[in-house]
Amino acid sequence: MKIFSMPKAEPRTIQELMQRAEALAGLTLGEVAKLANVKVPVNFKREKGWTGQLIELCLGASAGSKTQQDFAKLGIELKTIPIDEHGKPLETTYVCYAPLTDIAGIEWSTSSVKNKIQQVLWVPIDGRRAVAPQDRCIASPFLWSPDAVQDNQLRTDWEELMEMIALGQIENITARHGQYLQLRPKAANGDVLTEAIGKNGQIIYTRPRGFYLRKEFTGKILQTFFKN
Repeated sequence: MKIFSMPKAEPRTIQELMQRAEALAGLTLGEVAKLANVKVPVNFKREKGWTGQLIELCLGASAGSKTQQDFAKLGIELKTIPIDEHGKPLETTYVCYAPLTDIAGIEWSTSSVKNKIQQVLWVPIDGRRAVAPQDRCIASPFLWSPDAVQDNQLRTDWEELMEMIALGQIENITARHGQYLQLRPKAANGDVLTEAIGKNGQIIYTRPRGFYLRKEFTGKILQTFFKN
């Protein structure tokens, strides 16, 4: 087994964070869980966030506000991403909850989405269902920030979705809206409701929504990294 020691504090520099992340590459989730003294789930149907929480623990992420990045002092968000044998993402990537009321004055530059993805530490992990969770291997991590073209499209998608929310069209938004960024229900079950703006400006109740990065978008990010 590769040498890896559990951190006792948050990383103080990006270099320190990357050293910790790179030390995980090549290990299985079972090996990492053993080091962290936690049990690996038999499957992830009911514990979808387990892998991300394990990597957060191993990298020393702060347990602070979820509106901040995982490594707020470094301005870096951590994203684990399950991939197939070809290095392609197996699912969309959750970014953050979408505000459905009191959205006047919110701009892209100060939005939670922009804040969360301005600098991301991607940790690709074998996500094939045929492989037992404990045997799934962690691939090489890498830092990424959107370039000007990507940022412009993300902003366009965000502005389109936020305009629809503001105009009371929340129930008309589908997963097809947005080229890179999409809006989808985000709740433990369909019984969870939250306030939103109705088509006539009244308050209605609907399922909470979350912003997600499409697989096509994250696939291009991964492809660029693996090529390099």
